[in-house]
Parts: sequence; structure tokens; C-alpha cells
Amino acid sequence: RLNLAGAIAPKLDYRVQIEFASPKIVDAYLCYKPFDELNVQLGEYKLPFSIENTDYVPLRYEFVEYPLSLCKLMGFSDLCGLSATGRDLGAQLFGGFFKRDGYSILNYNFGVFNGEGNNKSKYIVSLLTVKPVAGLQSRIVYWGEYGEDYLKRIRYGAGACYDYGRLVLRGEYICGTTGDLDSEGWYAVAGWRVTRTLLPAVRYDTFLEDCSRGSSRQTNYTAGLTWQPVKYLRCQLDYTYEDFAARDVAGRNVVALMLSGIF
Repeated sequence: RLNLAGAIAPKLDYRVQIEFASPKIVDAYLCYKPFDELNVQLGEYKLPFSIENTDYVPLRYEFVEYPLSLCKLMGFSDLCGLSATGRDLGAQLFGGFFKRDGYSILNYNFGVFNGEGNNKSKYIVSLLTVKPVAGLQSRIVYWGEYGEDYLKRIRYGAGACYDYGRLVLRGEYICGTTGDLDSEGWYAVAGWRVTRTLLPAVRYDTFLEDCSRGSSRQTNYTAGLTWQPVKYLRCQLDYTYEDFAARDVAGRNVVALMLSGIF
């Protein structure tokens, strides 16, 4: 990926990110920040929904893969057929109130996005984030329609995160309606920065694709190790046991290794 970012003016930022593996524009937006309380962002970028989708970029994320609920309900390999890496084309207003030690205690996002693209319906996303202390935050509605028949695509979420110093704690509950299908999932992450360069972490991740069928549940147990010898170079090793509730599907052992860097 080629990433170009900077400031056109003191309060006007831009970003263009292009992926060459399967050529496409990943991000392309302008962000105008006249006040702490009111900012405007236009273009294609990460949807303001889910802690992991917005705050944990690849060179910050502790695992190789995102949790099941995020993949299935947030446009990575979505149940509606959408695959957009958690991004969309649109506009949003965002800002924060009650400044303390360089961060805002109360933050909001409200946006209107293009959506799945096969109809004229737009997606509405709203988010409220509360940060009572540094490193701790919680957040939340995503509404839209997909397909030529304007089927429902509604997502709700709530979560909390504490990431400060050596300790990482994070968890989210995400549920949604896709057409006539109701789904839900949640995950919990715990990690400890042993040294400046070494971070082991564990994750419990469960997703029920069809709330009316308990056999549609998949639960993943992941242990991961991140080694980051320099700021822009990371090596990650994950082991995951995938457990399926369906009696005719055997559990799987999955090992993933990823090297990532910026140059």
C-alpha cells in the first residue's frame, strides 16, 4: 500500500491510501477541523463503528485477524456479501467536549454513507464515546439497507477498552440484523507489554450467525505474540483453536504468522 497523508492548511488534513496487491483506493478523504467540538470528514474511510475498526490500525493491532463479529457484521466478509475492510464513502461530523490532559471526555460521530451500492438507500452511523480516564473508552448504531430489495442491515455495538502503559484490556458486543437473519457476537482481549518490544495477548471470540440456531455458533480461542523491534516493523505469531457448535463440523487448529512494516 502507498499511503499519502498531510495537511493542506493548518486545519485541513488529507489522506490517500492505495493498495497495489489488488489495485484499489483504500482511503481518500479530506478532514476539516475548525474546532475541537465540530469537525467534518468527507470521502472514503473507516466507518466510525467498533473500537477495533477505528482505533486499531494494523501496526497497532495485537492479532493477525479481526474477531468474528467484526468480520461478519462490519463489512470485512459481511453476511450481506459486502467486502469493504470496514470502510465506506460518505460524510461525518465529529468532535469532543470537556478536555482533560490532551483528550476529550465525551466524543461523538454522526455520518451518512453510501452503503452497499446496489440501491439508493444510504447508511446512517452514530457513535458516542466516553473516556473517563486516559486509556479507557466505551462506544456505540449503524443502520442501512442492502440489495435491490432494500433488505435491512442494522448493527448495534457497545464496548470498552483500557490501553495504557503495560496493560491492554478490550471487549465488545456487536449484534445485527441482515435481512431476516439476526446475529450476535462478542470478544474479550487481554494483553501485557512485557517489554517495549514484546506483547503477548489472548482473545476469546464467539459469534452466533443465526440467533435462532445454537448450532451456528463459532468460538475462537487465540493466543498471540507480537514482537516489534522498531517502530515500523512487527512480527506476529498467532495460534487459534476454532470450535464449532455444529456436531458435523470438527474443530480446527490454525497458526498464522505475519510480518508487517512501513518504509
